[in-house]
Amino acid sequence: MAPNNSGCGPGYATPLDAMKNGPRENLLYVICVQPNEGPGKSDLLATVDVNPDSPTYCQIIHRLRTGHPKDELHHSGWNVCSSCHSSTGCVDAPPRDKLVLPALGSDRVYIVDVAKNPRAPEFHKVIESSEIVNFNCRTPHTAHCLASGDIMIATMGDKDENAKCDFILIDGKTFKTKGTWINGKAPKFNYDFWYQPYFDVMVSTEWGIPRLFKKGFAAEQTINPEKYGRSLNFFSWSKRQLVQSIDLGVDGIAPLEVRFLHDPKEPQGYVGCAVNGNIFRFYKKENGTWAAEKVIDIPHKKVSGYTDEYLIGFISDILISLDDKYLYLNLWLQGDVRQYDISDRSNPKLTGQVFIGGKLMSEPNIKLVDGEELPSPLYIKGKRFYGGPQMMQLSLDGKRLYVSSSILSPWDHQFYPEMVENGGKIIKLDIDTENGGMKVDENFLVDFGEGPDGPLLPHEMRYPGGDCTSDIWMAKD
Repeated sequence: MAPNNSGCGPGYATPLDAMKNGPRENLLYVICVQPNEGPGKSDLLATVDVNPDSPTYCQIIHRLRTGHPKDELHHSGWNVCSSCHSSTGCVDAPPRDKLVLPALGSDRVYIVDVAKNPRAPEFHKVIESSEIVNFNCRTPHTAHCLASGDIMIATMGDKDENAKCDFILIDGKTFKTKGTWINGKAPKFNYDFWYQPYFDVMVSTEWGIPRLFKKGFAAEQTINPEKYGRSLNFFSWSKRQLVQSIDLGVDGIAPLEVRFLHDPKEPQGYVGCAVNGNIFRFYKKENGTWAAEKVIDIPHKKVSGYTDEYLIGFISDILISLDDKYLYLNLWLQGDVRQYDISDRSNPKLTGQVFIGGKLMSEPNIKLVDGEELPSPLYIKGKRFYGGPQMMQLSLDGKRLYVSSSILSPWDHQFYPEMVENGGKIIKLDIDTENGGMKVDENFLVDFGEGPDGPLLPHEMRYPGGDCTSDIWMAKD
């Protein structure tokens, strides 16, 4: 659990408080998907030791198995975060002690107790799929804690896995479903969300139709606006009503991870649009409406020997450092992680780039038409990083960036079968926070190909004390 620095609720008083005073991470809680069927095989939450002074450094020290096949664990969130730091006062402030694991495949929500033994978490409760489907919702994705003490989970489909934007509310003490959040009209698609009560706003993003994207990636589906989303959706936080949608166009197909700046008085943020490799900045205008502008454009790479003429970048994750100085993005297919200085919010400056995987490294028959040469496949401790860079998690102080390799098991099978066969990896990039820049830590590797569960696919990562992709801060006035 994060330290209570001021005695006013859990979490940290400000983002800079977390950055300057938060502890160094010693554990990673890693969502792992089991790609192979068989007796006793299931998805699990892996606890990884990332304390460099520990004898079990870089090792999986505990595996909490769901016990069910085809859960497809994906993202996770906390029961409480820094949104509760000042809002709950000092009375009955709940601790940050439960990790919330929604399952894309089974629609279950697993509640994990990480307080009794942080190195060996255990299940506290399982919210069965019927409790979600009863609200005509399926495919739960992002989970955020609210200042009220409740938990809200974005859902992407209806009971038949057609596209449906909704949000399930869960009581943060009993972990019982309470209903849905939207009051009135809803967008067609859903994916990620971030809220900021100071500006009475919540922003949500869009993926596609669950029954389609769960089968794999089909490029022809992405250009159909009835199958893949391309809008940013803005809600009144107080009224729970959709007030504005911004169509990002072809450049904005599949706007996935969305992040407000951490400063709660900054009415702006960024969203990563996967298919065409673009980052949009969104911001509040003087008239109170919201606007968006494209600020980063990752070109497709013209190739030969591939199923398509061009290899897209595919931005599947972004995050922002707690001081709002750097934005990080991954290119799951082109294979690199990038760091941008966003001090000038409308003009991000590329300050770091590391190639760690991607299709160009995994398939030697694929060549760049323009003759550009890329680095050789990445080996750490004699083991190759298969797949592409996927989920990222930054240390509170901004100096260490952890990168995993799996996106979604059907897509992993489709694009990186060698990763499925060998198991995914987590690597670490060391960050120059003063001048910008990144480099691979050659002594850090977590190998998910080893162990009693066979090859596993690691996805999202969390720290016991919170992190820059889950904590949301409230303005104090």
